[in-house]
Amino acid sequence: ADKLKSQGYGIINVDVTIVAQLPKLAPYIATMRDTIAQDLGIDLDTVNVKATTTEGMGFEGRGEGISSYAVALLSKG
Repeated sequence: ADKLKSQGYGIINVDVTIVAQLPKLAPYIATMRDTIAQDLGIDLDTVNVKATTTEGMGFEGRGEGISSYAVALLSKG
C-alpha cells in the first residue's frame, strides 16, 4: 500500500476469491477481511473475501492445494 501511495494511487476496493475443497473457510472469512483491511490501511467495507470449491475437480478438489485470486480497484490522485 505504501508503494501505491508514493506513486499517487489509492485503493478503492479489494475482492478476493479462495478456491479450496477443505478446510471450510467460512469461520475465517471475517478475520481475513479484517487483516487485509488493516494491512492495506483501508476501510473494512471495501474488502470482500469469499470462498468456493471446484466440486472435486482439479488439484483443489483433490485436496492437493488451495488457490486464490485477488483484484484491486485503484484510483490515481
